[in-house]
Amino acid sequence: MVLVVGADAAPKGFFRPAGGERPDDPDWLRFRVLGATNPTYFGLYARRRMAVHGDTREDFAQVKVKNSAVGALNPHARYRKPVTAEEVAASAVVADPLRLLDICATSDGGAALVLAGMGFARRQGVANPVRIRAVSTVTPRYPNTVLDLPDMATDSAVAVRPADETFRESIARAAYEEAGVGPEDLSFAEVYDLSTALELQWYEDLGLCGKGEAAKLLREGTTALGGRIPVNASGGLASFGEAVPAQAIAQVCELTWQLRDAAGDRQVHGARVGMAANQGLFGHGSAVVAVR
Repeated sequence: MVLVVGADAAPKGFFRPAGGERPDDPDWLRFRVLGATNPTYFGLYARRRMAVHGDTREDFAQVKVKNSAVGALNPHARYRKPVTAEEVAASAVVADPLRLLDICATSDGGAALVLAGMGFARRQGVANPVRIRAVSTVTPRYPNTVLDLPDMATDSAVAVRPADETFRESIARAAYEEAGVGPEDLSFAEVYDLSTALELQWYEDLGLCGKGEAAKLLREGTTALGGRIPVNASGGLASFGEAVPAQAIAQVCELTWQLRDAAGDRQVHGARVGMAANQGLFGHGSAVVAVR
């Protein structure tokens, strides 16, 4: 039996580079040389989606509307208030086209898991045991870190063709292969909505839809609670904020509650298979597939 714990008390404002001078680190370069804080990075992704796929500011706002609606039902969430599209549009511009309510807050928080073999769990009388079917991780090899540039633009006007597989797609593929399932088998998913536009990117990277079809999936209500594949039924980072060492663990907590039919008013009915996926800075990430 293993106890897994993560907790953080985050400073106010943007996350800053840490660890001194690190010219071989792309995050250090992004912050120090480009002056590109995380919201700037999120804004570039949003701009690319608008230019290449036709996503709109209204689509981004609807991600926040969707997540805040279920976050209001989650007693563990920090922000438990529904938000309207008009409130998103009225919030301050942070990194155009993203506004304050398009971007998750930094946050304090903690989460914990107890993991055990199935035989031990049954001997302890655990009801409705949830099984971890797959865990995948991706990380660059120091110092050969690679900027996530295939998804970005070469200049202000011309977008390049994406690489055959982004690091988020590789995280999902590895988890699907280990679990022996595919995106069509998922009952729900928890993803890192660091910004509203990045949640849409996850729809495509997890294989929930084709390239450029994420906004259509959102508009049809497919990823809302009650839809075919709810995404962030917990409320996501939009409702929790980002406590870096805790949030990926909290995603697995949500998988467990949903698969045990213990999620209350935000329950995904008939949930059998769930995936949690997250990303760190420039190439770090992981995914977990859990089943009932």
